[in-house]
Amino acid sequence: MEKVQPRTLSGFMELLPNEQILFNQMKETIQKTYERYGFLPLDTPIIESAEVLLAKAGGETEKQMYRFKKGDADLALRFDLTVPLAKYVAKNYGNLSFPFRRYQIGKVYRGERAQKGRYREFYQCDIDVIGDGELDLINDAEMPSIIYSLIKELGFDDFTIKINNRKILNGLFEGLNQKENSTEILRVIDKLEKIGKDAVVEELKKLDVKEEQIKAIMDFIEIEGTSNEKLEKLENLGINNETYQKGVEELKSVINNVRLFGVPEENFQVDLTIARGLDYYTGTVYETFLNNYRELGSVCSGGRYENLAEYYTDKKLPGVGISIGLTRLFYKLNELNIIKAEKKSISDILIIPITEDLKEPIKLATELRKIGINTEVYLNNKKLKAKFKYADKLEIPYVIVIGDDEIKAKKIKLKNMKSGEEKEVNMDAEEIVKYIQ
Repeated sequence: MEKVQPRTLSGFMELLPNEQILFNQMKETIQKTYERYGFLPLDTPIIESAEVLLAKAGGETEKQMYRFKKGDADLALRFDLTVPLAKYVAKNYGNLSFPFRRYQIGKVYRGERAQKGRYREFYQCDIDVIGDGELDLINDAEMPSIIYSLIKELGFDDFTIKINNRKILNGLFEGLNQKENSTEILRVIDKLEKIGKDAVVEELKKLDVKEEQIKAIMDFIEIEGTSNEKLEKLENLGINNETYQKGVEELKSVINNVRLFGVPEENFQVDLTIARGLDYYTGTVYETFLNNYRELGSVCSGGRYENLAEYYTDKKLPGVGISIGLTRLFYKLNELNIIKAEKKSISDILIIPITEDLKEPIKLATELRKIGINTEVYLNNKKLKAKFKYADKLEIPYVIVIGDDEIKAKKIKLKNMKSGEEKEVNMDAEEIVKYIQ
């Protein structure tokens, strides 16, 4: 029989067990942080009706979507978690309590060109707060406090949450008679960090933005100073556009309340270059950078949208949310050796039976598991040396050998694999746990 070459599709991540353990730990840390803030779990289908997913999308999103036919059904794989959320809230409106606070951690799919650190299948970790008719601006200020807690829990101290408001930029463009071009201009500005000032200017020229307008835009986004100084400069620019002024007021309120939530001054700042490329953001926007690893790009981003569910319902459902692309973040952190996948097993104890009667070894393993100790029983018929080698290779902390003599005496030897120390203890789960703790 001809063998099939085992291979994984380009753009899809597969990890070795030690890496998967670390990945799962990061995912669990994110989940626990979200739950600590009262967000409710949600899991929507990976496959949706293409019509539902494309209600708002188009352009590049439609090109990247995995879409297929099954019988008469036109189906697609979800490309983010926000559009399915909008559908879910519109569909279940009568059964939800508002504000609806949800988190979702799941795989999404985009058929973009696979490259280093960019995947076609990847985990996103989202939270959103959805209001019924209105959503107080204080919710926008809570998001940076969650980002702060989350990045700290992941083990980083030196990071900056950059905050802006889309209304400020939109108002500026209206004043420059570039309202029709505002979405495209925002997309270009959003690339400033990646491509630099000169490239941004060239792209703006391609949009038929005049030189004096480009100068006004670049002068505006290059306003410097502390967050308070930037806000003061924005207020004193003399721009009378209503959208602009509302944006400045909102940004000022959010920054003041971010302090109320206890986020240290060194971990957030107003950054007028932050625009977020997605055009459904209508107000506050966020991007988060690890200061010592700027090459990672934004590790957590999001913002405010006024009515994301408008394509599914007439009800106004404003929201604010953030997202972490966990797969890409994990890959980059691993590549840069910022994190190390050192744990090779999740077992706390390996029980090695050297008796044909497996009743007592299995009974002890069951008792240990009941009190929360991850316990593995070596069930294969190998020499004792090979069994210890297995434990050593996986760096399992403790080994218990149970033979006929141990069963008769009701005592076992518990070996600390790191120190080599052996201790005789009663064959009792509680006593064993006391020792290893």
